[in-house]
Amino acid sequence: MSRTSNIEHQVINIISKTKEIKPSRLRAHANLSREFGFDTVDVVDIILELEKSFKITIPDEVPLDTVGDFIHYVSEQTFSKAS
Repeated sequence: MSRTSNIEHQVINIISKTKEIKPSRLRAHANLSREFGFDTVDVVDIILELEKSFKITIPDEVPLDTVGDFIHYVSEQTFSKAS
């Protein structure tokens, strides 16, 4: 498994646990608030879990609306830390 797909898998698992959604339903383009009813507290919970799991910081101003936004940001931060 490549690093990117491993990160994607971990991010999707964290998001799916927040609202007990099957990971297979979480597509990259899925808008969390519109399609799954996530509110600000849910998103903060996801951010805190991602920060802990990946040892990164996610600033408040980062726009995170879709599953893909989370995957992209975490991948970007994880790879920049590794290099």
